Amino acid sequence: MLDLIILSVHFFLCFLISVMIWWSSKDMVLHSPSKETVEMEPDGLVFVGKEDDIKKSQRITAKVNGREVVIFYHEGRFHAMDSRCYHEGGPLYLGEIEDIDGQPCVICPWHKYTITLETGEGLYEGINPLEPSPTPRWQSKGVKQRIHKVTVNNGNVYVSPPDLSVSFDSDYFAEKYKNGGDLATK
Repeated sequence: MLDLIILSVHFFLCFLISVMIWWSSKDMVLHSPSKETVEMEPDGLVFVGKEDDIKKSQRITAKVNGREVVIFYHEGRFHAMDSRCYHEGGPLYLGEIEDIDGQPCVICPWHKYTITLETGEGLYEGINPLEPSPTPRWQSKGVKQRIHKVTVNNGNVYVSPPDLSVSFDSDYFAEKYKNGGDLATK
């Protein structure tokens, strides 16, 4: 009987800890006030937040034409891309940023896919087995993740709507989670 009580208390504590972790992870991402009400500028740009707020939080998510976009502030520059990884829809807004071969990259928290912030290229580390001493080198899979142009004007940050005439692998998950479909950031 004592074992059952101890086990019950253990499960209850684990449950409380997981709820606390889940609750605190919601605070990790600053959500733009434009998530619900999209403010379109005359030139088609979408207001996503205040420059100082984004610099302070280092990243936010926002809706741009119904599409969830993550805006990163890293080493003095703003970068925006679809917030779901091109591979399996992982939440890139929770990913770590690393410098790989001189390029800032986000690492998807689900499967560790590496994506450049500048171009949206998927990177992998591979070797050429024909070399006498094969050395792992970072190589490109090509552009997989849709990136979005960021404009800063008078302390406001804007993102350009996507040009959908060109498709990217991340479009599948951007569409799947568009307009409230199972978004983890809600």
